[in-house]
Amino acid sequence: MADRTIPLINREISWLYFNDRVLQEAADITVPLIDRIKFLAIFSSNLDEFYRVRVATLSRLTNLNEKSKALLGYNPKKVLNQIKSIVVKQEKKFHNLYENIIIKQLAEEKIFILNEKQLNVSRGAFVKKYFREKLLSTLVPIMLEDDRQLPMLHDRAIYFFVRLTKGKKTRLALIELPSNLSRFLMLPETNQLKFIILVDDIIRYSLEDIFFVFEYDSMEAYSVQLTRDAELDLDKELSEKFIDALSKSLQKRKKGRPMRLLYDAEMPDDMVAQLKRKLGLNIENMIPGNRYQNFKDFIAFPNVGGPELEYKRNRPLSVDGLSFGKSLMSLVAVKDYLISTPYQSYDYVIHFLREAAIDPKVVEINISVYRLAEDSRIMHALINAAQNGKKVNCLIELRARFDEQNNIQWTRRLEDEGIKVIHGVPGYKVHAKVCLVVRMEKGKPAYYGCLSTGNFNEKTANIYADHTLLTANKKLTLDMLSVFRAINKGQLAKDIKHLVVSPVDSRPALYRFIDTEINNANAGKEAYMILKMNSLADEQIIAKLYEASNAGVKIRMLIRGMCCLVPGVEGYSKNIKVYSIVDKYLEHARVHVFANGGKELIYLTSADFMTRNIDNRVEVGFPIYDADIKQEIKDILEIQLRDNTKSREINKSNTNRYHRTRTDIHHRAQVEIYEYLKQLNTLTT
Repeated sequence: MADRTIPLINREISWLYFNDRVLQEAADITVPLIDRIKFLAIFSSNLDEFYRVRVATLSRLTNLNEKSKALLGYNPKKVLNQIKSIVVKQEKKFHNLYENIIIKQLAEEKIFILNEKQLNVSRGAFVKKYFREKLLSTLVPIMLEDDRQLPMLHDRAIYFFVRLTKGKKTRLALIELPSNLSRFLMLPETNQLKFIILVDDIIRYSLEDIFFVFEYDSMEAYSVQLTRDAELDLDKELSEKFIDALSKSLQKRKKGRPMRLLYDAEMPDDMVAQLKRKLGLNIENMIPGNRYQNFKDFIAFPNVGGPELEYKRNRPLSVDGLSFGKSLMSLVAVKDYLISTPYQSYDYVIHFLREAAIDPKVVEINISVYRLAEDSRIMHALINAAQNGKKVNCLIELRARFDEQNNIQWTRRLEDEGIKVIHGVPGYKVHAKVCLVVRMEKGKPAYYGCLSTGNFNEKTANIYADHTLLTANKKLTLDMLSVFRAINKGQLAKDIKHLVVSPVDSRPALYRFIDTEINNANAGKEAYMILKMNSLADEQIIAKLYEASNAGVKIRMLIRGMCCLVPGVEGYSKNIKVYSIVDKYLEHARVHVFANGGKELIYLTSADFMTRNIDNRVEVGFPIYDADIKQEIKDILEIQLRDNTKSREINKSNTNRYHRTRTDIHHRAQVEIYEYLKQLNTLTT
């Protein structure tokens, strides 16, 4: 266990400040307007998941005794209070951004979001017609009598809490808003002015059509959204009944304990109190929010204006030397190739698997997948391979959080096609993203590998910045063969020579790499590390990085999400700089660079520096041997490290201060990487 006296930022608090960086993008006036709305949606969606998982876990931990809390290193109740304080402030910032800035700037573009009080006669008639034809039949209000308990609210569904008033008498009701319709309705255009209304306000406008049987003087409706505990209580051991057990647990997720009630801050206090009492919530579970809940739906906000209101979509670049008109395996047999998505086309990965599916010399495909697209071309290629007589072994990690149902469906589809589906290693999630193709050449098996920092998912490859290596290097492919042989038996791979595979190898290998830098620094040699990842939370690794910093090792880090390490602390981390880039694409690649006494080592991996990735998951890290690819990765890292536009400095005060350099030249990494790869391809063709 790490020394608890070392400087640490609580992981939940650090994550909240990552989400605040997302909110910064929504506030950035240089970001196109529609994309600013999408960043608001991402912020909201992130926060929902945070409450469903992390706050749910903390809530469970509050039941620990004092001795257990001491071992934990912090008081869960205190952290929950800190979370609420931060979230309330962020929700106010969110509300101000949407109501007072975004709405006004949309109006400047002649786009108006109307509410139910802003409809004229003709638009009101249009809305009423839509309501009666599309919505009315889907809405069944639940009348709440004094002696009746509140019905179970569905996780993340939007409800209206309605009060009907006649004189001194009141009646309360709940209406669940439909989730299977678009949240937005475009109204008829007038004089080139565009008008949009939300389904929420269509229903508010038409409340009298719902409650026509009651006499009332006034009606008021306020939106609420309940977020439930989404953690699954499952036996870690896999069995033949695992899919059924998981399916049942997914049903239980919908009934998990309430974690957060987000409610319209305009709701009268007495109605808030009634909700709190009927739901049995504590005050820390109550978060005043905005008029519109489930803001994640705004990711699909329609751009009814010009193309300049959204980020330009760059055409994916080609990879020098690779061709869709040639056998990729014949090219990979000669040298390694790196694909950096979304800058370069993910279709190369699809093409690689399609070729394997039809090549008569290919006899076997092994692949490990974590998150899949709903209509996955990866899976279709595997099905085609099986239909062409290839042996296909596919490991699908069923416990990929919030993708479980999709992965269950693909499991059943593949099994129907005769594909062997493996559900992992007992006690461990399999998070590795690797594929190995076996091809018979001159009577002997030849191996072709595809190793990635990101998922085999062509949809997310359009927005996630990842690296994928295509290789026939025997050092890597023979290790991959050992990994798959072990996984196919439900075992952990051992005696791996070149890959770094969790949970057996990762921690010892990382310590060995860091110790080399420490020893070189102590010997007066150049010693440095460049580490890029999504999250850094493992306390033992943090302690090791502090040790390296104290020895004089120069450490630069790029961390998108949570970072529990505190940079720049005298006696611990004065030689550590940490930056976070939040921009158009989601930075998802994990890259490790070690000076290694002048023989620089570069590894790509699927693992973050989190205890779960190092000790409790099957992850694969892979060295880069090709000199050109090593230089390309290093160049991309240096471009990111000099970003002074979208990069923030991580510090102990969690201020999310933008990283500014003394140069007058503005550097924006995601723009410059695209131009770098474009130029690189031009120079070599």
